[in-house]
Amino acid sequence: MGINFRKETFRDDFTFRNSPEFVRRFPFPFHEDAYMYAVNIEPHVPGPEGSVLENLIDVDEHYVAEMEDRALVLAEDPLRCQSLPHMTLAGWDLLELLMTEQANGYPEHFSLSRDGDRWRWINRPLGIDDTFTFGDVSTLPYGPMEYITRQSQGDFCILDQRDGNLWMDAGMVTTQADWSLDFDIGMNFFEWHAPVPLAHEKGIFTRALKFLTNIQQGKPARRLNWTMTINPRLDTSPENYHKWGTDRMTVTPENVGDKVHLRVELQSFWRLPRSNALVFPIRCYLIKMDELVTSPKWARRLHRVLRDLPQELADYKGLTRYRPTVVEWLSKHDDGAPTSAGFGPD
Repeated sequence: MGINFRKETFRDDFTFRNSPEFVRRFPFPFHEDAYMYAVNIEPHVPGPEGSVLENLIDVDEHYVAEMEDRALVLAEDPLRCQSLPHMTLAGWDLLELLMTEQANGYPEHFSLSRDGDRWRWINRPLGIDDTFTFGDVSTLPYGPMEYITRQSQGDFCILDQRDGNLWMDAGMVTTQADWSLDFDIGMNFFEWHAPVPLAHEKGIFTRALKFLTNIQQGKPARRLNWTMTINPRLDTSPENYHKWGTDRMTVTPENVGDKVHLRVELQSFWRLPRSNALVFPIRCYLIKMDELVTSPKWARRLHRVLRDLPQELADYKGLTRYRPTVVEWLSKHDDGAPTSAGFGPD
């Protein structure tokens, strides 16, 4: 059975909603009633049927709407997609990875056929049927990275590995949580993570870099990250802060349930075969508070996490202005009962 793609928006009238089925599969990021920044990396292997981990590249009901929003962002600001000249081969690697995973996971929506270097790609949801020569940029309407990431949910950073470090040398970034590809392009791992509080002192990024530089082909890894967003807005970039920054001042006790969204990133890390680069897909999932509290366990746990979050992390994630209002609203959904272990709803 195919996916029922929703017609919705992530700007202006904000018609984005999650179906009840999607709420159940939402990747809730807290396995206990407290949070502290950690590496929390594990093997990226297929998960339970129906979950966001069932396939290693997830496609869901928001796919078509997210791709429409990406096209709007790129039309306004083409620098959200950049690739330094030496990263073209990595772009072809990424094209192969995403086409293969989407075709294998969702054959009713995508198909890939290969005759040597002559490939045919069919994307039914977006009405695309293209034949091209793998490795020949002139046979595609865009470079290989841009071509396939215009058709794939989430952001993508391609990291070149050299000198014992990782360098952000290519990316498609239109759904980020307040960071800029244009600013970070060409930076190394420690430079682009410099603003994160507490983690450097704990040695988290040194350990993370050691792990990531040793990722092997065919053995991807993953982690969850999170923040919060006012309104279901995918593009919360520094470039567009003037459009979304003031949203944080609009939260009231009456509109928390509809306006405040938990924003979760499923981050995975893949070694690419020809270029030896590391690709870092950052898949964004949104859920508003009214939807989240349909799970009593999630409501209790999020209340406790936000209430006890270290102030430095609250400041870094941009929660300070409206956190007390959200905590008070969530407290009405926390009866003090113990929460069960793990991420999933009861």
